Amino acid sequence: MREIVIISGKGGTGKTSLTGAFAHLASNKVICDLDVDAPDLHLLLHPSTDRNEEFHSGHVAGIVAEKCTDCGLCTTMCRYDAIRGDGNGLSVDPVRCEGCKVCVAFCPVEAIRFPLKHCGHWCVSSTRFGPMVHAELFPGEANSGRLVMVLKQQARQIAKAQRLDMILCDGAPGIGCPVISSLSGTSLAVAVTEPTPSGRHDLERVADLCSHFQVLFAVIINKYDLNHEEVNNIEAFCRLRGYPLIAKLPHDPVVTRAMVQGLVVTELPETDFSLEVRRAWLRIYELACLRQ
Repeated sequence: MREIVIISGKGGTGKTSLTGAFAHLASNKVICDLDVDAPDLHLLLHPSTDRNEEFHSGHVAGIVAEKCTDCGLCTTMCRYDAIRGDGNGLSVDPVRCEGCKVCVAFCPVEAIRFPLKHCGHWCVSSTRFGPMVHAELFPGEANSGRLVMVLKQQARQIAKAQRLDMILCDGAPGIGCPVISSLSGTSLAVAVTEPTPSGRHDLERVADLCSHFQVLFAVIINKYDLNHEEVNNIEAFCRLRGYPLIAKLPHDPVVTRAMVQGLVVTELPETDFSLEVRRAWLRIYELACLRQ
């Protein structure tokens, strides 16, 4: 089974717009949005939810008022100042609580509960391009890497059950936990970058990450006609490292027109831009097949 993840060293490079177009062009696949902190592939694919599950990870403390004797030991031991008294007894601020469990361990009357924390939800949905797995963490919640692994496991189960041979993933920007998790078991990582100093710098960081995990890596330069000097620098970097340069896509308002209509660019009447996107997908598919 081929797993292709579209990533970017930074946000705003056009990664999700291109992933949506590739989802249109690919066949026999499961679509997976792994940007669980700020997902937006659904804005283009308009999924219809078939299954919605809560995501629980970590713990948060809570005081059982009936048992609490207001001894104050938990307040002195909590290094995050999450437990406070207001005249009506002690209470835990769930935003401050880090789930360290020290209050649970030392409470002399066992008056502190420690349930799993509801951090977000994940869904299995249907789209016009096929099945889709996606999720969203609540603002400020941690464990994004674990939620990404849940999505990948679900996508693999769907692919196996429906005899699909590809998982196409929209990864998160950057090089943090969700990106690291998204690279697990991946056949090919395609980085979408832009010709700016920050775009090139962050491309180099995500390339180093993929190299560390021995993941096949390729590059797409989006809006290449905005800065030819930086395009030359990115091309030189790809040649030095031996990374395939899949495509150089021009800046084109057709991408915005497609987004306004809730479509992907390859669904509109054909343009030079969409033709190049189609060629890029063929190159990506060929590279992924070589990895098998």
